Amino acid sequence: MFFARINAIFSKRYIALYYLCFLTHFRDFKLHMENDKQLHQWLDDFKLAHPLVIAGPCSAETEDQVLAVARGLSNSDVSIFRAGIWKPRTRPGGFEGVGAIGLKWLQKAKAETGLLMAVEVANATHVKLALEHDIDVLWIGARTTVNPFAVQEIADALENSDKIVLVKNPVNPDLALWIGGIERIYNAGIRKIGAVHRGFSTYDKSKYRNIPEWQLAIELQSRLPDLPLICDPSHITGRRDMIREVSQQALDLNYDGLMIETHTDPDNAWSDAAQQITPERLKQICRELKIREETTLADDFNFQMAKLRASIDETDTKILELLGNRMKISDRIGVLKKSENISVLQALRWREILVKMIAEGQEKGLSEDFILRLFRAVHQESIAHQEKIING
Repeated sequence: MFFARINAIFSKRYIALYYLCFLTHFRDFKLHMENDKQLHQWLDDFKLAHPLVIAGPCSAETEDQVLAVARGLSNSDVSIFRAGIWKPRTRPGGFEGVGAIGLKWLQKAKAETGLLMAVEVANATHVKLALEHDIDVLWIGARTTVNPFAVQEIADALENSDKIVLVKNPVNPDLALWIGGIERIYNAGIRKIGAVHRGFSTYDKSKYRNIPEWQLAIELQSRLPDLPLICDPSHITGRRDMIREVSQQALDLNYDGLMIETHTDPDNAWSDAAQQITPERLKQICRELKIREETTLADDFNFQMAKLRASIDETDTKILELLGNRMKISDRIGVLKKSENISVLQALRWREILVKMIAEGQEKGLSEDFILRLFRAVHQESIAHQEKIING
């Protein structure tokens, strides 16, 4: 099993794809919008004593279903009711949404429950129809965020709108593309903006439907700290039994809210049945979630934390020194390979490193996933050093 996994991740095609994704994760780029405390104002205006909760079915199926779910959520922490009206599917032939008629159902749900209404939009026509039906929140889905042309079309259709617009991360782990979508909306004069983290597609086998890649969302927070950040644990997990766990992880990372797919009869939902929960289960999860403080004024805590952080800083410096020394060795290997006209990538050697490091890492309490990510990054840097020497 172990070696089968190594072989699966080891193909040259996989390595090339992984490195392409890795390089786009954190590439440096200049923001075309400024962080502004006003970005958080629309969320502050809710005056919530708990994180924002957006919930509702993956798809609006019938009028009765929409109203039943909305009623089930009306006396809860939910502020915004979501329902897919237009459903972009990976392949044709599946249920692709009821279309514009569903917007009238949402109007009825809003009139009865007072909840704000949210739908996904993928083009200017969707935007026009949503605005005509006074939809309060529009979100741009992961399949749309990957297309700057589509995002710009939506931004143009929403120019200077006072609607709340949420931008989901693109399906691939590209922070620049995600921020680019947000910038396009911002540059259209829209100030009520939020980001939704719904995870990323992967070639790896994983317990998640879409791997979280928490570090990308953390990097987004560091660049735009006042932009509301919402987690979509339904799409990250693809499994209703993991929604509470991932929701808590998000709140522990200071997310501002959650978007959770909810259905009165999840097992018979017309789309994404496995990741939807009942309104009762949602209420239970909201009661169980713990909201943690970012800091405290307690002297002993701050003293102990300062000591531990100093130790981490010292350890991190040592790690960088070791990595610098490792790259110097890679440089020497590059010189040797150049002298004998040897290719940079040595597949067998790379496989041996992975097998050895995963085994040793597990002995030290480090997960296989972490070791893979770490040594892929180290290996990519080594290759870059050697290519510079060989092709220099």
